[in-house]
Amino acid sequence: MTDQTIIDLFWQRSEDAIRNKSQKYGKYLTKIAMNILNYYEESEECVNDTYFAAWKQIPPDRPQRLLPYLGRITRCLALNRYDYLTAQKRNAEFTLQLSELEECLTGTDSVETQYESGEVASVISAFLRMQPSDIRNIFIRRYWFSDSITEIASRFHLSESKVKSTLFRTRKRLKKHLESEGYHV
Repeated sequence: MTDQTIIDLFWQRSEDAIRNKSQKYGKYLTKIAMNILNYYEESEECVNDTYFAAWKQIPPDRPQRLLPYLGRITRCLALNRYDYLTAQKRNAEFTLQLSELEECLTGTDSVETQYESGEVASVISAFLRMQPSDIRNIFIRRYWFSDSITEIASRFHLSESKVKSTLFRTRKRLKKHLESEGYHV
């Protein structure tokens, strides 16, 4: 079933929209949540919350591409859940990813505050568009999808050390780019 057909089912308020969406994208959305939360039950809850949020938002929204639309909802819900869960304990892998980016984005605000405010999002997007596709994809897999170094190395047929060095160099270039755009780093 195509994305447009599923969106049309949402507009008709048909419960088939959720069933079809779950069959088509359930594993993908669970993977996004799992990479952030590291708990299957919490990830499943985020995916279910994604379905509910999409049900409430479509209509009036009519996304052009359903997969990124749902992925963004899942990621936001998982990040919110992560904040709640880390009030008591830490997910070491995701905390490591955030600390890697803090090297580029340190300042008076936290990374989350700067990103959520939208101040640096467009600058980072412009920076990534200037990068070769392989470097951009590695960066996005790590910091958007929260893939582990091992998963990225396997996906792109690289050694783990190559992935680590690529990420390190890209973060250094991002830091310089942010500084050149006037952001305090």
